[in-house]
Amino acid sequence: MRLLLANPNTTQAVTGTIAAAARAVAAPGTEIVPATARFGARVIGTRTEMAIAEHASLDLLARESDGCDAVVIGASIDSGLRAAREMLAVPVLGLTESALHVACLTGGRFGTITLSRRSAYPLREMVEAYGLMGRCGGMRAVDANPLDLLAAPEKIAAMIVEQAGDLLARDMVDVIVLIGAVMAAMPARVQPHVPVPVIEGVSCAVALAESLVRLRLPKAQAGGYAGLPKRDLIGVDPALAARFGA
Repeated sequence: MRLLLANPNTTQAVTGTIAAAARAVAAPGTEIVPATARFGARVIGTRTEMAIAEHASLDLLARESDGCDAVVIGASIDSGLRAAREMLAVPVLGLTESALHVACLTGGRFGTITLSRRSAYPLREMVEAYGLMGRCGGMRAVDANPLDLLAAPEKIAAMIVEQAGDLLARDMVDVIVLIGAVMAAMPARVQPHVPVPVIEGVSCAVALAESLVRLRLPKAQAGGYAGLPKRDLIGVDPALAARFGA
């Protein structure tokens, strides 16, 4: 089984972090194929960068997904997730959607922790769009950025533990969900200090992707995720244009 791990950020260090986390949980015989977007933000953080990342994600998948059995989009905002499911015939999973669903299977109410207060706003919108706000007990942010985490993981881990404790005390959550691609290595650091399960999106998405591949579900032939119709596109990568009417 080959799983494409597509990073819509353009920072190679982020790709390396999520690839290591994916390989740590992948089943024997599963090959993780990491790939990085060729344009866009170094680290996605604003709504404008998020919009660019939607295109960057589809561009990346169009070029790199052939021969893969499933795709994991390696960004907290699940860049281009719905469009990718329409475009491709294999399972496509996003980090945040996967983590939230695993949280719902693990406990009753979950709490989320992001790296910045700014990203908490679109996160709330994502949770609402996934229909899971009723299971969300609370949201917190540590006011850092992904580069801070890569440079000083122990410092950020301590901040996450503090916020997790606040979620447990104030919001009575059963599961802590760490939001963000660079959070992939954090559960191992913070779990010993948090008395409820701590999960993140990469491991959840890989496990769910493997399960969906084994289910051998067919590509939708009707509805909102049917294959793309024939269209003429101007100015996009030829690999992406070729997906229309392929």
